[in-house]
Amino acid sequence: MRNPVVRLYQTKKTVVTLKDLALIWQETNYDHLKAKAAYYAKRGILIRLSRSIFALGKDYNPRELATSIYAPSYISFETVLREAGMIFQHYETIFVAAKRSAALQVDGHKFTFRKLKDVVLFNPAGTLFKENYSIAEPERAFLDMIYLFPTYYFDNLSPVDWTKCKQLISIYKNKQLLKRLIGYQKEYAE
Repeated sequence: MRNPVVRLYQTKKTVVTLKDLALIWQETNYDHLKAKAAYYAKRGILIRLSRSIFALGKDYNPRELATSIYAPSYISFETVLREAGMIFQHYETIFVAAKRSAALQVDGHKFTFRKLKDVVLFNPAGTLFKENYSIAEPERAFLDMIYLFPTYYFDNLSPVDWTKCKQLISIYKNKQLLKRLIGYQKEYAE
């Protein structure tokens, strides 16, 4: 059997949960799993970030941490919208779509989780998987935002691919969202 530490670093992850460790180490006994994780945390191989989440070093990816706290989840809202140039306000917080709403701080990183219904959250359309976390494409983040905040102000709508938005809108199963989308598109055209 290969060394557990070797198997850990072969994953290319920077953040792991107890569930991840159970799969990586093929450990089915929960007590053994917790003991093994505690042992490696004491030795400094794992850095405990929260009760069941560990980093594999100090240079872990905070976005990977964000999507490890609640699963399933993906980076969205202001985080993606700012990177896409749709909003100009800078936020230290990482905004995440998840099964529950919460505001947390872990190891100096701030996270805001916003609840989306399962039919939306579990649909991968308009999301990408990169660097061990899922992130919304700009159009998906735009729709997530106007889904939860109908009158949200955007600084710049020129990056929006309106055709892509219309393709994605069906996953929300919300007729009001289509009206909002049309309203934003008209506002942009003026």
